[in-house]
Amino acid sequence: MTEHYDLFVIGAGSGGVRAARMSASFGARVAVAESRYLGGTCVNVGCVPKKLFSYAAHFADDFQDARGFGWQAGEISFDWATLRDNKTREIERLNGIYRGLLEKPGVDIIRGHARLLGPKSVQVGEQVFHADKILVAVGGWPYVPDIPGREHAITSNEIFYLDTLPGHITIVGGGYIATEFASILAGLGIQVSQIYRRELFLRGFDSELREQLAGEMGTKGIDLRFNENVAAIAKAGEGYRLSLTSGGELDTGAVLFATGRRPALENLGLENTAVSITSGGYIEVNSQFETQEPGIYALGDVTGGVELTPVALAEGMNLARRLFNGDDRAVDYANIPTAIFSLPNLATVGLSEEAAREQGKDIAVYTSHFRHLKHTLSGNPTKTFLKLIVERGSDKVIGAHMLGDEAGEIIQGIAVAIKAGATKADFDSTIGIHPTVAEEFVTMREATR
Repeated sequence: MTEHYDLFVIGAGSGGVRAARMSASFGARVAVAESRYLGGTCVNVGCVPKKLFSYAAHFADDFQDARGFGWQAGEISFDWATLRDNKTREIERLNGIYRGLLEKPGVDIIRGHARLLGPKSVQVGEQVFHADKILVAVGGWPYVPDIPGREHAITSNEIFYLDTLPGHITIVGGGYIATEFASILAGLGIQVSQIYRRELFLRGFDSELREQLAGEMGTKGIDLRFNENVAAIAKAGEGYRLSLTSGGELDTGAVLFATGRRPALENLGLENTAVSITSGGYIEVNSQFETQEPGIYALGDVTGGVELTPVALAEGMNLARRLFNGDDRAVDYANIPTAIFSLPNLATVGLSEEAAREQGKDIAVYTSHFRHLKHTLSGNPTKTFLKLIVERGSDKVIGAHMLGDEAGEIIQGIAVAIKAGATKADFDSTIGIHPTVAEEFVTMREATR
């Protein structure tokens, strides 16, 4: 016995859930298949638990800062099991919310691994389903390079569920996940080494902010090792000994590889369709999320675009509207804001200084580097850094960057202004809220260069 759907979604992550529930709300008969957990990477082993851990890590500084304001606390201690288990309960609650989001508009949830049998048929377990349209939104999976001893490494999937925390951890990688966990785990009291094979982490972000963040992380005791890599991992006593490409060795209690993610295409049955794969291993799609196989679509991390949860959500919404609500507008990928939840936070929207110059733009750069008012009493040495990139001819602000407390919260608002085409004159004529960090974005009068 088979069932027929207007849309069959493979993967209940951010993009898949949004596409499924919105398509159903437009009147389509929809099913979504998921073999792991509702909500995908972001909810279960990504954005949400990571941000909860980031909040936890900030308390180490908060307790110390409070003394400068007259607060005296007793002995401070951290209990990993409490954080881990409270986080898990919250994720389980969110899993239930995602189930409700799907069930309310009438989406059928099918548990199990889905495999394409052809252009319009999917098998889950022993059951076969037919659909006019199929969406592949399976996301990615952590990648660990094939080096001797790779079986000893953990990834961002496992770090959220460790029985105990090691005294020292080595994090390999230089992207979002590696840099965030280096800060988080250091904040929880662990000695951290971060190894990255290039000269500086967070490639693609504004270089000035990357350099500032490296300096701030160094002051917090994080051992940053750039132009270095791990060649092999061997068990050594209760921990591990890392052989480094420089010829040295490093002893550590645990090894976390955050060296990127690969599309989760294993046993998906793509060979039974005309869907093509790019040289990078992603599903090839056009601007309308169509694959080479008519009727099969793909979106989110599996397509190799901008790998951010809000982007997958926007793509899922866009596809649902396109297929079942007659809306052919394309997703606008310009000026996507993003944040690194390091300590301190780094956030950005628009062009970096380097990207603007590479595009041949005549720009003025405005910067502000200062000590947060809060830290004048706390004694915390952390500095705040703000930066605006302005196109001289149009006076438009084409980039805004920040390193400091709550950078993501502040840049989100700035992103609206940049999306709306605000000029530097608009920023200058805006009255600031005093005293705040955010007001610095509207009081930078003289260009640094």
